[in-house]
Amino acid sequence: YAKKLKNRNNLNIRRKVLHAGSGLTFAILNQVLPKKVFVPGLTIVTTGTLIMELLRYRKGFGWINDVLHWTLGGSLRKHEMEGKFTGSLYYFLGVLITSTLFPTSCASLGICQLALADPSASFFGRQTRHIYWSRIENGLFGFGRNKGVLGFLGGALFCFPFNYYVLSISKYGGAAGAIGTTVGTVAEVLADGEGGADGGVSTVAKVASALLPGGKKSIAIASIALGLAGAFADLCVPTPALTMPKEICGIPMPPFHVDDNVVVPIVSGYACTKIFDYLGWNAGVTLANFVLF
Repeated sequence: YAKKLKNRNNLNIRRKVLHAGSGLTFAILNQVLPKKVFVPGLTIVTTGTLIMELLRYRKGFGWINDVLHWTLGGSLRKHEMEGKFTGSLYYFLGVLITSTLFPTSCASLGICQLALADPSASFFGRQTRHIYWSRIENGLFGFGRNKGVLGFLGGALFCFPFNYYVLSISKYGGAAGAIGTTVGTVAEVLADGEGGADGGVSTVAKVASALLPGGKKSIAIASIALGLAGAFADLCVPTPALTMPKEICGIPMPPFHVDDNVVVPIVSGYACTKIFDYLGWNAGVTLANFVLF
């Protein structure tokens, strides 16, 4: 199958769409399902994927590769059929660790950066690889090897409108804790008064913005900072990735490597907690149930 697949230098839009869609789906599931359900469920999926990866190159289990190729087709990369693990394992693992370590909203936003910053940084990096001054080439002690500054900036900016929208429709605690009751009351009053429901909704949005610490400016700061965190995490992972030695003390090792699917959501989730603290959103931020609505 490897001969039919493209290497990591190929743009592979299909893979990027699958990557983004999977991330947004996991972010929604993280919001909808209780942590006590989501984390154990994803643990089972991740463990099952690891077992599959360890078996599929062994004699008698080649059918697993047949199923993978039939299911994912061109979304697979050449090296994933040449002895390396697929990105799915690291994707599941990154989401699992992030959802376990951080509060629900921060974890979901971290997963969203994985969904968007990772593929968009890759896209912009490949589109600007001919601009030599922006390339890091061999990297700084491995940092950012074969990646580019313009890809990093493109990934961060691509996330900004999504993050801004998601945070704009979220509910805020602490200093904005009155939003729930105040906005509800204002909506009822204005819906019955002049301007009708539409006028009420417009005014409610203004009231909510006023009650939010820092207002829309703080949402903009959080949105770009989250994008920068996700894109920076992606930049930190060198290409090709750092891999485990094939043997340690004569013992064969699995082909594990440092993967951006693990690094990006964890770094983004952690950055999110610090960004919220810095902006004074200490009492928590609750995203919409389905993130986007």
